[in-house]
Amino acid sequence: MPIFTFTEVYSTMNGPLSSLTSLRDARSARVSSWDQRGRNQDNWTIGPGETRVLADLEGPGQITHIWTTQFCRRQFGPGLLDPYDTDTTAPVLEIHNALGLNWEQPDPDYYRKVLLKITWDDQPGPAVLVPLGDFFGVGHSMPNSYASALFTVSAKPEESLIFGGSAALNSWAPMPFNSRARIEIVNENDLPLVMYFYIDYELFRQPLPEDTVHFHARWTRSSPSSGWGPDLQTNSPQTNVAHLSDDGNFVILETTGTGHYVGCNLSVHHRQGTWWGEGDDMILIDDDTWPPSLHGTGTEDYFNHAWGMQKNAFPYHGTIVHESDVPGYSVTYRQHVVDPVRFASRIKVSIEHGHANHLSDDWAATAYWYQTLPSPPATILPVERRLPARPPAAEQPSAAPPPPDLAAEVTRMRAEYAARLQAYTDKLDQRSRRRAERSRAESAANTAHAADIRRRFR
Repeated sequence: MPIFTFTEVYSTMNGPLSSLTSLRDARSARVSSWDQRGRNQDNWTIGPGETRVLADLEGPGQITHIWTTQFCRRQFGPGLLDPYDTDTTAPVLEIHNALGLNWEQPDPDYYRKVLLKITWDDQPGPAVLVPLGDFFGVGHSMPNSYASALFTVSAKPEESLIFGGSAALNSWAPMPFNSRARIEIVNENDLPLVMYFYIDYELFRQPLPEDTVHFHARWTRSSPSSGWGPDLQTNSPQTNVAHLSDDGNFVILETTGTGHYVGCNLSVHHRQGTWWGEGDDMILIDDDTWPPSLHGTGTEDYFNHAWGMQKNAFPYHGTIVHESDVPGYSVTYRQHVVDPVRFASRIKVSIEHGHANHLSDDWAATAYWYQTLPSPPATILPVERRLPARPPAAEQPSAAPPPPDLAAEVTRMRAEYAARLQAYTDKLDQRSRRRAERSRAESAANTAHAADIRRRFR
């Protein structure tokens, strides 16, 4: 029987908590949206069309955790509270619109209008380019609480399962970088985004090992997927045709390089009213032709469910939005943390949208993987093609003519209302621009502070 020393045995312990029992020559640090004036406005404003640098870090190091929460609200009428008077109060006045003090609602689509962009080591293009919500598992711009190994979302019940609801978003995916990490938010909305965030990281004295691979994420959507039989009922005999290729599948990830695929989240808006699964997962690796190295047996099987999707959220697989909560909508995830799918030159991950691709639903997915640099070119759909499919809102009826005895007063009141609305929105815009200017200054100060920490830890 071979005899191993304690050190040899201990060095093989690779559990998720094993690093807590060893010393490491590293420096922990953070960049955040804290109010650098010492006040309590610990958020940044990112104006319409603006890109804001959240972190610009010199390596070598590793992002260990990202937390963020944000809101984006559209004004529909003039509030009775002066925006200047509430400039230093809570950022959201949670006052019901029925009271007449304010009239505002969350932008239901903003999670898809805002992009998270991350670039490693001065590469010409980003390694991560994903709508902010979808990166963390907020599919369809509709948050719901869940907990997984790499990501969590925490939403209050009244903010859950509604388009544009507020939530706390977390990532614990390790993200190493050698020379530089640059994390940006791109606001492609016509409204300002107000954001709180932490980006926790650690610095190392020595360059990363040569076998280090870098975190990547991409988002893709097909709306609708091009199905040949969306009018044929799922699981009917007429859909059970032979499909011996991945042609026409929804592609979650296709890339070249060397690395490993670590999972995805998938958002589906099912239009037929039956069942959107039954599509097999197929993963072609390196020199695969047919059959692929990994061929599955059904969409729910790939996500480690059975007989449809269940309402649960486990470390490596689960459901974030279930169709029983919001009919026609689902968000599911699979994380290959302990079973990464490794590739040496290329990988293609795809799933049939319905058996043999007969359905024409709205599919969107975020893929996560690690690979060697350079990062593959990143593209993303324009904002108008990223917006979630939502049920149509009720049309606002036109105003009827007022009674003759009220006509003069109604005309005067309407003019007063229009003037109040203009003055109110002007003040809001001015306040937002002032806050955005402060956020730009604090972004630069964060970069300088991170550089000083790096200088003191060599």
